Amino acid sequence: MYDRPADVDGFERHYRDIHIPLANKLPDLRRFTVSHDATPVIGEPCYMVAMLDWDDMESLDAALASEAGNRTADDAITNLSRFTTFRAMIVQLGDK
Repeated sequence: MYDRPADVDGFERHYRDIHIPLANKLPDLRRFTVSHDATPVIGEPCYMVAMLDWDDMESLDAALASEAGNRTADDAITNLSRFTTFRAMIVQLGDK
């Protein structure tokens, strides 16, 4: 979840041209969804939400520990943080 960037154009350009291609190299990534100006039911609004899906926690753990995972995380910490603040949440959904 990303707050509104101080430089929207710079953030969008970096996210589209650099960060998404890095994230798309994450092993076993099933889906990458980005939504701007998501309307919260509860909580504060944010500028953008990115959701990445894996089949299971083991696949997610392996992806995060991979070289691609390290490069993607480094880009977020080093570059995206220059534009905005962001928060991450990992959830495991179960079928009921």
